[in-house]
Amino acid sequence: MEEMEAQLSSNTRRGLLVLNCLILSIGNCAGPLVMRLYFVRGGKRVWFSSWLETGGWPFMLIPLIIIYMRRRSKEGSKAHLFFMKPRLFVASTVIGLLTGFDNYLYAYGVAKLPVSTSSLIIASQLAFTAAFAFLLVKQKFTAYSVNAIFLLSIGAGVLALHTSSDRPPHESSKAYYLGFVMTVAAAVLYGFILPLIELTYKKAKQPITYTLVLEMQMLVCLFATIFCTVGMLVNNDFQAIPREAKEYELGEAKYYLVVVGSGIIWQCFFLGALGVVFSASSLVSGIVIAVLLPVTEILAVFSFSEKFQAEKGVSLALSLWGFVSYFYGEIKDPKKTKNPAPDTELLQTANP
Repeated sequence: MEEMEAQLSSNTRRGLLVLNCLILSIGNCAGPLVMRLYFVRGGKRVWFSSWLETGGWPFMLIPLIIIYMRRRSKEGSKAHLFFMKPRLFVASTVIGLLTGFDNYLYAYGVAKLPVSTSSLIIASQLAFTAAFAFLLVKQKFTAYSVNAIFLLSIGAGVLALHTSSDRPPHESSKAYYLGFVMTVAAAVLYGFILPLIELTYKKAKQPITYTLVLEMQMLVCLFATIFCTVGMLVNNDFQAIPREAKEYELGEAKYYLVVVGSGIIWQCFFLGALGVVFSASSLVSGIVIAVLLPVTEILAVFSFSEKFQAEKGVSLALSLWGFVSYFYGEIKDPKKTKNPAPDTELLQTANP
Protein backbone atom coordinates (compact mmCIF):
# COMPACT_ATOMS: atom_id res chain seq x y z
CA MET A 1 0.00 0.00 0.00
CA GLU A 2 2.83 2.39 0.90
CA GLU A 3 4.57 1.80 -2.45
CA MET A 4 1.29 2.31 -4.28
CA GLU A 5 0.77 5.67 -2.58
CA ALA A 6 4.28 6.73 -3.60
CA GLN A 7 3.57 6.25 -7.30
CA LEU A 8 1.85 9.53 -7.99
CA SER A 9 1.11 10.66 -11.51
CA SER A 10 2.25 14.09 -12.65
CA ASN A 11 -1.38 15.28 -12.71
CA THR A 12 -1.89 14.11 -9.12
CA ARG A 13 1.25 15.90 -8.00
CA ARG A 14 0.14 19.10 -9.73
CA GLY A 15 -3.22 18.78 -8.00
CA LEU A 16 -1.50 18.32 -4.64
CA LEU A 17 0.70 21.32 -5.38
CA VAL A 18 -2.32 23.54 -6.09
CA LEU A 19 -4.13 22.24 -3.01
CA ASN A 20 -1.14 22.84 -0.75
CA CYS A 21 -0.58 26.30 -2.23
CA LEU A 22 -4.17 27.17 -1.31
CA ILE A 23 -3.75 25.79 2.22
CA LEU A 24 -0.47 27.68 2.59
CA SER A 25 -2.14 30.86 1.34
CA ILE A 26 -4.78 30.67 4.08
CA GLY A 27 -2.21 30.19 6.81
CA ASN A 28 0.33 32.65 5.45
CA CYS A 29 -2.18 35.49 5.02
CA ALA A 30 -4.46 34.96 7.99
CA GLY A 31 -1.89 33.73 10.53
CA PRO A 32 -0.01 37.04 11.01
CA LEU A 33 -3.29 38.99 11.14
CA VAL A 34 -4.81 36.82 13.88
CA MET A 35 -1.55 36.89 15.82
CA ARG A 36 -1.38 40.68 15.57
CA LEU A 37 -5.04 40.90 16.62
CA TYR A 38 -4.12 39.02 19.79
CA PHE A 39 -1.44 41.60 20.65
CA VAL A 40 -3.18 44.85 19.66
CA ARG A 41 -6.29 43.99 21.71
CA GLY A 42 -4.47 43.33 24.95
CA GLY A 43 -2.54 40.06 24.58
CA LYS A 44 0.99 40.21 25.97
CA ARG A 45 2.24 36.63 26.21
CA VAL A 46 4.89 36.07 23.50
CA TRP A 47 5.58 32.46 24.49
CA PHE A 48 1.86 31.68 24.43
CA SER A 49 1.51 33.28 21.01
CA SER A 50 4.44 31.23 19.69
CA TRP A 51 2.85 28.11 21.24
CA LEU A 52 -0.33 28.78 19.28
CA GLU A 53 1.56 28.58 15.98
CA THR A 54 1.94 24.82 16.37
CA GLY A 55 -0.40 24.05 19.30
CA GLY A 56 -3.12 22.94 16.88
CA TRP A 57 -1.18 19.78 15.96
CA PRO A 58 -3.93 17.42 17.30
CA PHE A 59 -6.11 18.51 14.36
CA MET A 60 -3.75 16.47 12.16
CA LEU A 61 -5.05 13.36 13.87
CA ILE A 62 -8.40 13.77 12.08
CA PRO A 63 -7.14 13.18 8.50
CA LEU A 64 -4.65 10.57 9.73
CA ILE A 65 -7.40 8.57 11.46
CA ILE A 66 -9.63 8.80 8.36
CA ILE A 67 -6.77 7.61 6.14
CA TYR A 68 -5.94 4.77 8.54
CA MET A 69 -9.55 3.58 8.70
CA ARG A 70 -9.73 3.61 4.90
CA ARG A 71 -6.44 1.69 4.71
CA ARG A 72 -7.58 -0.79 7.34
CA SER A 73 -10.81 -1.49 5.46
CA LYS A 74 -8.70 -2.57 2.47
CA GLU A 75 -5.79 -4.32 4.19
CA GLY A 76 -7.34 -5.54 7.43
CA SER A 77 -5.02 -6.19 10.39
CA LYS A 78 -1.95 -5.84 8.14
CA ALA A 79 -2.49 -2.08 7.82
CA HIS A 80 0.25 -0.01 9.43
CA LEU A 81 -0.83 2.49 12.07
CA PHE A 82 2.09 4.77 11.17
CA PHE A 83 4.53 4.71 8.26
CA MET A 84 7.27 6.79 9.87
CA LYS A 85 10.55 5.02 10.62
CA PRO A 86 13.10 5.97 13.34
CA ARG A 87 15.35 7.91 10.95
CA LEU A 88 12.52 10.22 9.90
CA PHE A 89 11.26 10.43 13.50
CA VAL A 90 14.61 11.80 14.69
CA ALA A 91 14.72 14.28 11.81
CA SER A 92 11.17 15.45 12.59
CA THR A 93 12.15 15.95 16.23
CA VAL A 94 15.11 18.17 15.31
CA ILE A 95 13.07 20.17 12.78
CA GLY A 96 10.30 20.52 15.36
CA LEU A 97 12.63 21.99 17.98
CA LEU A 98 14.08 24.41 15.42
CA THR A 99 10.55 25.38 14.42
CA GLY A 100 9.63 26.03 18.05
CA PHE A 101 12.56 28.43 18.39
CA ASP A 102 11.60 30.08 15.10
CA ASN A 103 8.02 30.47 16.39
CA TYR A 104 9.28 32.44 19.38
CA LEU A 105 11.46 34.72 17.23
CA TYR A 106 8.57 35.43 14.88
CA ALA A 107 5.98 35.94 17.64
CA TYR A 108 8.27 38.44 19.37
CA GLY A 109 8.60 40.39 16.14
CA VAL A 110 4.86 40.45 15.51
CA ALA A 111 4.31 41.65 19.08
CA LYS A 112 6.53 44.71 18.50
CA LEU A 113 6.11 45.51 14.80
CA PRO A 114 3.16 46.35 12.52
CA VAL A 115 2.01 43.53 10.25
CA SER A 116 3.30 45.42 7.21
CA THR A 117 6.81 45.67 8.64
CA SER A 118 7.05 42.12 9.97
CA SER A 119 5.71 40.72 6.68
CA LEU A 120 8.26 42.77 4.78
CA ILE A 121 11.11 41.31 6.81
CA ILE A 122 9.79 37.77 6.46
CA ALA A 123 9.83 38.26 2.67
CA SER A 124 13.64 38.26 2.87
CA GLN A 125 13.26 34.58 3.79
CA LEU A 126 13.12 33.79 0.07
CA ALA A 127 16.76 34.80 -0.41
CA PHE A 128 17.83 32.64 2.54
CA THR A 129 15.70 29.73 1.30
CA ALA A 130 17.35 29.95 -2.13
CA ALA A 131 20.85 30.06 -0.60
CA PHE A 132 20.27 27.14 1.77
CA ALA A 133 18.49 25.15 -0.97
CA PHE A 134 21.60 25.54 -3.13
CA LEU A 135 23.85 24.39 -0.27
CA LEU A 136 21.72 21.56 1.16
CA VAL A 137 19.85 20.04 -1.80
CA LYS A 138 21.88 21.38 -4.74
CA GLN A 139 18.91 23.35 -6.05
CA LYS A 140 19.37 24.18 -9.73
CA PHE A 141 18.37 27.67 -10.82
CA THR A 142 16.97 28.64 -14.20
CA ALA A 143 16.64 32.08 -15.74
CA TYR A 144 12.96 32.04 -14.73
CA SER A 145 13.62 31.13 -11.07
CA VAL A 146 16.39 33.75 -10.78
CA ASN A 147 14.06 36.33 -12.32
CA ALA A 148 11.32 35.37 -9.86
CA ILE A 149 13.66 35.69 -6.86
CA PHE A 150 14.87 39.06 -8.14
CA LEU A 151 11.35 40.43 -8.69
CA LEU A 152 10.07 39.19 -5.33
CA SER A 153 13.10 40.66 -3.56
CA ILE A 154 12.62 44.00 -5.31
CA GLY A 155 8.94 43.89 -4.34
CA ALA A 156 9.94 43.48 -0.70
CA GLY A 157 12.48 46.29 -1.06
CA VAL A 158 9.84 48.65 -2.42
CA LEU A 159 7.81 48.13 0.74
CA ALA A 160 10.82 49.19 2.81
CA LEU A 161 10.49 52.78 1.58
CA HIS A 162 7.93 53.69 4.24
CA THR A 163 8.84 51.42 7.17
CA SER A 164 10.66 54.20 9.05
CA SER A 165 7.33 55.71 10.10
CA ASP A 166 5.79 52.38 11.08
CA ARG A 167 6.91 52.25 14.72
CA PRO A 168 3.80 51.97 16.94
CA PRO A 169 3.52 54.97 19.32
CA HIS A 170 3.41 52.76 22.44
CA GLU A 171 6.63 50.90 21.55
CA SER A 172 10.06 52.21 22.53
CA SER A 173 12.81 52.43 19.94
CA LYS A 174 14.70 49.66 21.73
CA ALA A 175 11.70 47.28 21.64
CA TYR A 176 11.02 48.15 18.00
CA TYR A 177 14.58 47.44 16.84
CA LEU A 178 14.80 44.28 18.94
CA GLY A 179 11.59 43.10 17.28
CA PHE A 180 13.17 43.92 13.93
CA VAL A 181 16.26 41.83 14.70
CA MET A 182 14.21 38.92 16.03
CA THR A 183 12.06 38.89 12.88
CA VAL A 184 15.15 38.87 10.66
CA ALA A 185 16.47 35.93 12.68
CA ALA A 186 13.11 34.16 12.19
CA ALA A 187 13.37 34.70 8.43
CA VAL A 188 16.92 33.28 8.34
CA LEU A 189 16.01 30.25 10.44
CA TYR A 190 12.88 29.35 8.48
CA GLY A 191 14.84 29.90 5.27
CA PHE A 192 17.07 27.10 6.58
CA ILE A 193 14.22 24.88 7.80
CA LEU A 194 12.46 24.60 4.41
CA PRO A 195 15.50 23.14 2.55
CA LEU A 196 16.21 20.99 5.62
CA ILE A 197 12.74 19.45 5.21
CA GLU A 198 13.46 18.78 1.54
CA LEU A 199 16.80 17.20 2.46
CA THR A 200 14.98 15.04 5.02
CA TYR A 201 12.63 13.80 2.30
CA LYS A 202 15.60 12.91 0.09
CA LYS A 203 17.52 11.11 2.83
CA ALA A 204 14.53 9.35 4.43
CA LYS A 205 15.34 5.91 2.96
CA GLN A 206 11.64 5.13 2.71
CA PRO A 207 8.88 6.09 0.27
CA ILE A 208 7.63 9.62 0.95
CA THR A 209 3.86 9.59 0.62
CA TYR A 210 1.40 12.34 1.43
CA THR A 211 0.27 10.32 4.44
CA LEU A 212 3.86 10.41 5.67
CA VAL A 213 3.92 14.17 5.12
CA LEU A 214 0.89 14.46 7.42
CA GLU A 215 2.63 12.33 10.04
CA MET A 216 5.75 14.45 9.80
CA GLN A 217 3.68 17.63 10.04
CA MET A 218 2.08 16.38 13.24
CA LEU A 219 5.41 15.42 14.83
CA VAL A 220 7.18 18.65 13.82
CA CYS A 221 4.38 20.70 15.36
CA LEU A 222 4.26 18.44 18.44
CA PHE A 223 7.94 18.97 19.27
CA ALA A 224 7.73 22.67 18.43
CA THR A 225 4.82 22.90 20.87
CA ILE A 226 6.82 21.07 23.55
CA PHE A 227 9.65 23.58 23.08
CA CYS A 228 7.25 26.50 23.50
CA THR A 229 5.50 24.81 26.43
CA VAL A 230 8.78 24.87 28.35
CA GLY A 231 9.03 28.60 27.66
CA MET A 232 5.45 29.10 28.86
CA LEU A 233 6.16 27.23 32.09
CA VAL A 234 9.26 29.29 32.81
CA ASN A 235 7.38 32.51 32.02
CA ASN A 236 4.27 31.50 34.04
CA ASP A 237 2.04 31.96 31.00
CA PHE A 238 -0.45 29.26 32.00
CA GLN A 239 -1.35 31.12 35.20
CA ALA A 240 -1.67 34.42 33.30
CA ILE A 241 -4.01 33.22 30.53
CA PRO A 242 -7.31 33.32 32.53
CA ARG A 243 -6.52 36.82 33.80
CA GLU A 244 -5.53 38.00 30.34
CA ALA A 245 -8.77 36.58 28.88
CA LYS A 246 -10.87 38.58 31.36
CA GLU A 247 -9.00 41.81 30.55
CA TYR A 248 -9.05 41.31 26.75
CA GLU A 249 -10.57 44.29 24.92
CA LEU A 250 -12.89 42.18 22.78
CA GLY A 251 -14.17 40.14 25.71
CA GLU A 252 -13.32 36.78 27.23
CA ALA A 253 -15.28 34.68 24.73
CA LYS A 254 -13.63 36.35 21.73
CA TYR A 255 -10.24 35.96 23.40
CA TYR A 256 -10.60 32.21 23.32
CA LEU A 257 -12.03 32.39 19.80
CA VAL A 258 -8.90 34.24 18.66
CA VAL A 259 -6.72 31.68 20.44
CA VAL A 260 -8.43 28.64 18.89
CA GLY A 261 -8.64 30.30 15.48
CA SER A 262 -4.93 31.08 15.60
CA GLY A 263 -4.07 27.46 16.34
CA ILE A 264 -6.13 26.18 13.41
CA ILE A 265 -4.96 28.80 10.91
CA TRP A 266 -1.27 28.26 11.66
CA GLN A 267 -1.74 24.53 11.02
CA CYS A 268 -2.75 25.50 7.50
CA PHE A 269 0.55 27.35 7.12
CA PHE A 270 2.76 24.49 8.26
CA LEU A 271 0.80 21.80 6.44
CA GLY A 272 0.83 23.88 3.26
CA ALA A 273 4.57 24.61 3.53
CA LEU A 274 5.50 20.94 4.02
CA GLY A 275 3.05 19.93 1.31
CA VAL A 276 4.54 22.33 -1.24
CA VAL A 277 8.04 21.02 -0.44
CA PHE A 278 6.68 17.50 -0.98
CA SER A 279 4.89 18.37 -4.24
CA ALA A 280 7.62 20.62 -5.67
CA SER A 281 10.61 21.96 -3.69
CA SER A 282 11.63 24.17 -0.78
CA LEU A 283 12.32 27.00 -3.24
CA VAL A 284 8.74 26.89 -4.54
CA SER A 285 7.49 26.96 -0.94
CA GLY A 286 9.61 30.05 -0.30
CA ILE A 287 8.33 31.71 -3.47
CA VAL A 288 4.68 31.10 -2.55
CA ILE A 289 5.28 32.56 0.93
CA ALA A 290 6.99 35.62 -0.58
CA VAL A 291 4.36 36.25 -3.25
CA LEU A 292 1.65 36.36 -0.57
CA LEU A 293 3.38 39.25 1.22
CA PRO A 294 1.46 42.04 -0.57
CA VAL A 295 -1.80 40.15 0.00
CA THR A 296 -1.10 40.19 3.74
CA GLU A 297 -0.26 43.89 3.43
CA ILE A 298 -3.63 44.65 1.81
CA LEU A 299 -5.50 42.61 4.40
CA ALA A 300 -3.67 44.50 7.15
CA VAL A 301 -4.92 47.78 5.66
CA PHE A 302 -8.53 46.67 6.12
CA SER A 303 -7.99 44.85 9.41
CA PHE A 304 -5.85 47.34 11.33
CA SER A 305 -6.32 50.56 9.31
CA GLU A 306 -2.69 50.54 8.18
CA LYS A 307 -1.88 52.94 5.35
CA PHE A 308 -1.81 51.64 1.78
CA GLN A 309 0.86 53.61 -0.05
CA ALA A 310 1.48 53.35 -3.77
CA GLU A 311 4.58 51.30 -2.96
CA LYS A 312 2.39 48.46 -1.73
CA GLY A 313 0.53 48.37 -5.04
CA VAL A 314 3.85 48.25 -6.93
CA SER A 315 5.05 45.47 -4.64
CA LEU A 316 1.90 43.48 -5.35
CA ALA A 317 2.43 43.79 -9.10
CA LEU A 318 6.11 42.77 -8.87
CA SER A 319 5.27 39.80 -6.66
CA LEU A 320 2.61 38.53 -9.03
CA TRP A 321 5.02 39.02 -11.94
CA GLY A 322 7.68 36.98 -10.15
CA PHE A 323 5.18 34.27 -9.27
CA VAL A 324 3.99 33.94 -12.86
CA SER A 325 7.58 34.03 -14.13
CA TYR A 326 8.61 31.07 -12.01
CA PHE A 327 5.68 28.82 -12.86
CA TYR A 328 5.85 29.77 -16.54
CA GLY A 329 9.42 28.51 -16.51
CA GLU A 330 8.32 25.29 -14.82
CA ILE A 331 5.62 24.64 -17.42
CA LYS A 332 7.88 25.57 -20.33
CA ASP A 333 10.73 23.26 -19.27
CA PRO A 334 9.91 19.83 -20.78
CA LYS A 335 12.72 18.09 -18.88
CA LYS A 336 11.02 18.55 -15.52
CA THR A 337 7.64 17.31 -16.73
CA LYS A 338 8.87 14.30 -18.68
CA ASN A 339 12.15 13.16 -17.13
CA PRO A 340 12.63 14.32 -13.55
CA ALA A 341 16.23 14.04 -12.44
CA PRO A 342 16.91 11.24 -9.96
CA ASP A 343 18.66 13.58 -7.53
CA THR A 344 15.65 15.89 -7.30
CA GLU A 345 12.89 13.32 -7.20
CA LEU A 346 11.21 13.41 -3.78
CA LEU A 347 9.18 10.23 -4.17
CA GLN A 348 11.86 7.65 -3.54
CA THR A 349 11.55 3.90 -3.61
CA ALA A 350 12.34 1.98 -0.47
CA ASN A 351 15.89 0.72 -0.10
CA PRO A 352 16.14 -3.08 -0.01
